[in-house]
Amino acid sequence: MNAFLPNSHLQFKPHNYRHILGMRVDRTSYEDTTTRIIARAVSGDYCYVCVANVHMIMEAYDSEDFKNIINNSVIVTPDGMPLVLMLRFFGIKSQQRVYGPTLMKHICEASAQGGIPIGFYGGTPETIKALVNNLADQIPNLNTSYAYSPPFRPLTLEEDEALVKKINSSGTQILFVGLGCPKQEQWMFAHRDRIQAVMIGVGAGFDFLAGTKKQAPIWMMRIGFEWIFRLFTEPKRLWRRYLYNNPRFLGLIVMQLLNLRDFKGDFEK
Repeated sequence: MNAFLPNSHLQFKPHNYRHILGMRVDRTSYEDTTTRIIARAVSGDYCYVCVANVHMIMEAYDSEDFKNIINNSVIVTPDGMPLVLMLRFFGIKSQQRVYGPTLMKHICEASAQGGIPIGFYGGTPETIKALVNNLADQIPNLNTSYAYSPPFRPLTLEEDEALVKKINSSGTQILFVGLGCPKQEQWMFAHRDRIQAVMIGVGAGFDFLAGTKKQAPIWMMRIGFEWIFRLFTEPKRLWRRYLYNNPRFLGLIVMQLLNLRDFKGDFEK
């Protein structure tokens, strides 16, 4: 019996969450998130999933519309260590990081076991090709039914309609979206009632699993200093994200902790 299918002996646990600066972040794990995504894909209960870090928190803080997009997703995983630490501080003591690239591999492995077709949307043509090849080498029987690198411009209405038809006709049941935050979350929300697949926004996960970008050393990830590594490897692209958003995040978190109004009672029993 496939441990990730709905008739599994695994039972879904009550899904608690907390609000961090008004944005929902869920109590979850690799197994829990993977199980729920596989179950929805098999049942045709299509939705979108967000993988959250400080950047996403600050995008949501700055935009009420974007915050609503995140808060209306079916799962919001704590990808960044600062979010993990906040969840622990707010009472979810056992919370661990649910890191996007690792989550992708868990989902791909479960999809291969269950014969579930997966797809990829985003990245560059070189990244998509390397990603598909690497995963095929690492995960036997993985069925990649769709892979596309869109142009770096908005699609026309005709192009978008053709894109939706192609994804749906491919039979893809789980679609990884790698357009970067906030574009990928906005894209998933806009297509939530049109694309017949569970969509998961994974940001730089395409590049990391394709090997086109280096991941930070494990020790830096564990102590929450991955952002320093990424800033030094891509300073022109990421300087504003980290040097502008990180200090604001820390200041606002202190205000939330002193206020206690944003998160008190923000969880399900």
